[in-house]
Amino acid sequence: MASRNFYIQLIVRVILLTLTAIGLAFLITNTSYIGIGFLLLLLIGQVVALIRFINSTNRKIAYFFDAIKNEDFTLRFPERVTIKSFKELNQSLNRVNGLIQEVHLQLQIRENYYQEILKQANIGIMTFNDKGHILFSNPTLERLLNYSPLNHIKQLNQIDKGLYEIFKPFEPFERKLFQLTNEREQKQLALKCTPMTMDKKPLLLAVAQDIHHELDEKETDSWVKLIRVLTHEIMNTITPITSISDSILKHFKSVESESSQTVEIEKMTSSIRGLKVIRDQGTDLMEFVQSYRSFLNVPKPDKTLIAAHKLFEKARVLTSKEADPTTKINWSIKPNGLDLFVDEKQITQVLINLVKNAAHSLEGMENGDIHVLASIDGNNRKYIEVKDNGPGIPEELIDEIFVPFFTTKDKGTGIGLSLSKQIMQRHGGSLKLHSIPNKETVFTLLFQ
Repeated sequence: MASRNFYIQLIVRVILLTLTAIGLAFLITNTSYIGIGFLLLLLIGQVVALIRFINSTNRKIAYFFDAIKNEDFTLRFPERVTIKSFKELNQSLNRVNGLIQEVHLQLQIRENYYQEILKQANIGIMTFNDKGHILFSNPTLERLLNYSPLNHIKQLNQIDKGLYEIFKPFEPFERKLFQLTNEREQKQLALKCTPMTMDKKPLLLAVAQDIHHELDEKETDSWVKLIRVLTHEIMNTITPITSISDSILKHFKSVESESSQTVEIEKMTSSIRGLKVIRDQGTDLMEFVQSYRSFLNVPKPDKTLIAAHKLFEKARVLTSKEADPTTKINWSIKPNGLDLFVDEKQITQVLINLVKNAAHSLEGMENGDIHVLASIDGNNRKYIEVKDNGPGIPEELIDEIFVPFFTTKDKGTGIGLSLSKQIMQRHGGSLKLHSIPNKETVFTLLFQ
């Protein structure tokens, strides 16, 4: 409506201006100087009025947008004006101004809400640009680093040079651990970086969390489990040695007073058997300790680029006699030309161990099936999975299965899975387990 009235007034003014110009031209041809002077002044007045009429609207709109740009919502246009088009325009501008002010207030409330959440979060958060300027850091991060205020990542150099060296080349989606030590305490920080964009400018969102307490709990829990298993294994080995040694000692004490010619052959035979048992138990104990030493001395991987089919061929030969004749072992690679950057010997050892475990779990079972697959997941990470349709692993044993020397078998040291997991960690990857009892068990080697 406002634009309609504006155009009507504009058309009327242009028509009057045109008529005045025509009248002026007519008087000029008739050389009427008084009329010429009057119409000339009238023409100039109409032109000035037209310019003011147009500029008044433009100035209002310009003031309006300048106020919006400067977040000044106090600007109000008078609505009691004689010109109807101006009145409607002012009302429209005031209404739009009110709506924008309401939206702005809602955004401020929401921003304050999110700011308060970030301040109360127990995880340190900060954002910085490609020049290292820190645009935001919450109080939790400042408490973790014991430094405030944080304006540039170069300030991290004053906290710890090692921490600055981590942040300086921090790449998106990287996850790093760093131990921050000061005169009061030690903090084990887990750091992660995520890219984001604001105002078309790239930023990095970094989060830091002190996981020292969680690591302490996990470490204590791991030591308790390990000591429990070690105690069990060592006691099982030493108890027969102690018992048999005591029996032999009593045996010979009973014949101390007798002459050597009167020692019964039966007692000598029994003693020999006892000594053999002691020897065997001692050998088992030495093998157990040796397996413990092998777990503690996993060498650094000597990685080379190797074709997956070559790795599988070697593992297939070394596991061909492990499974029952009724058990099928399928080896597949997708895509066919997949290469892996790994230590061939160590990963072959892991594959052999996993396939052997799967084969042993399928012993005596009809239609046993083992499927070994090398492929690439949705995150473009290479992996190998060993899947079987055996009885699976009970839920209560899932947390125990990777504990060193824990085993559910009658034979074995229980070192295989824990050693395999350590090898994968040395490769920068992980060994995952998924098991549904009596349906499937999947061990996944996920590479970096």
